[in-house]
Amino acid sequence: MKIISLSLFSCLLYLTVNAQIYQFRGPDRDGKFPEKGLLQEWPEAGPQLLLEYEGIGDGWSSVISNGKYIYVSGKKDSMDYLTCIDFKGNKRWQVAYGKAWEASFPNTRSTPTLEDDRIYIVSGIGELVCLNAETGEINWKINVDKAYKADWHTWGVAESPLIVDDKVICSPAGAGATFVAFDKMTGEEVWKSPGTDGQRSYVSPVLHQFNGKPYILGASASDLYIVDPEDGAIRTSYRYFDPVKWKWQPKGMIWANSPVVKGNRIFICIGYNYPANMLEVNDDVSVISEVYTDSVLDNHHHGLIEHDGYLYGSNWIHNNAGNWVCLNWDTGEAMYEEKWNSKGEMVFADGLLYVYVEKTGDVGLVKPDPSGFKVISSFKVEKGRGQHWSHPYIYDGKLFLRHGDALLVYNIKA
Repeated sequence: MKIISLSLFSCLLYLTVNAQIYQFRGPDRDGKFPEKGLLQEWPEAGPQLLLEYEGIGDGWSSVISNGKYIYVSGKKDSMDYLTCIDFKGNKRWQVAYGKAWEASFPNTRSTPTLEDDRIYIVSGIGELVCLNAETGEINWKINVDKAYKADWHTWGVAESPLIVDDKVICSPAGAGATFVAFDKMTGEEVWKSPGTDGQRSYVSPVLHQFNGKPYILGASASDLYIVDPEDGAIRTSYRYFDPVKWKWQPKGMIWANSPVVKGNRIFICIGYNYPANMLEVNDDVSVISEVYTDSVLDNHHHGLIEHDGYLYGSNWIHNNAGNWVCLNWDTGEAMYEEKWNSKGEMVFADGLLYVYVEKTGDVGLVKPDPSGFKVISSFKVEKGRGQHWSHPYIYDGKLFLRHGDALLVYNIKA
């Protein structure tokens, strides 16, 4: 009987630790969604609109869904709200979870992270919150940025929480700690890494395995860090900030892109004509070295896709313009740089790229081909207001888009 009980306990522990996570830019935060059986071409007017909902509040954060409900954050008055909607368009609940960022460009930037019946999100001033995903009731809350002495950059907080096993990770990059791990059930501190004299970035950390062991990759406004998720030890770091090249802020840069990782290589970029860098980590994850520098694919805050040895995304010409670029991952050779409307977000599913143009709201279905930017189909998002800065989300044959106060869900199943 004891053996059976122990086996059952081990099984339950495994299921708890390995529960499916729904989060910013997909299961691995790399913009790649594991959907299959999707349309390879859209009707002339675009895919079928399944749901249109207004009233989520203003924001640039992304939508997530577990197939049962849709979750999205938005700013109303001085508060950040999280809204839960079903697929009939009914609002299940809408909860004020924290204080909004109210200085330059106020609106939500944090995408929620969902695991089982718990959903995690960070407010515009750095409050990490765990809510019940069914009811919206707040389980626990901690003002991370205040507790760990974060120094904000120009636009507050844009981080989406990262779950690693029994922990939820936040990166205040403050004097009190650069990264902090909390027990995901209770909110109690598990570990904290040493502090920094820099500023908070807008980067959401990612998880990647080097030589079979998982590590957290995150950033302050000046440095890339590789952190051991077991104890918070910073295994190595890389100073990306060069005050000679970046003259606008003295402590760090406007860094919003999560690093793109493949094997032992890491690609980082921030836009603004600042050089992008391909880095490489040595076998024992103690040294980061530069492989090449690129001046073409300086992606702003729209995400990049690595596919079949090529890196795809848009670059920065100025804040309202950019071209679409393909880069050889190994060599850094620019395969093409082409104009299509303007720069924008990019994700990937079922062999195709999905792009969402920030200025015009055009949504394109694009073939990933190093010989050129090949748009198969497109349509335009007309609802909502403000910039189209929200990254698309794909789940269960559906494309989720957000434009300001408006949520749109499309059927893209073949």
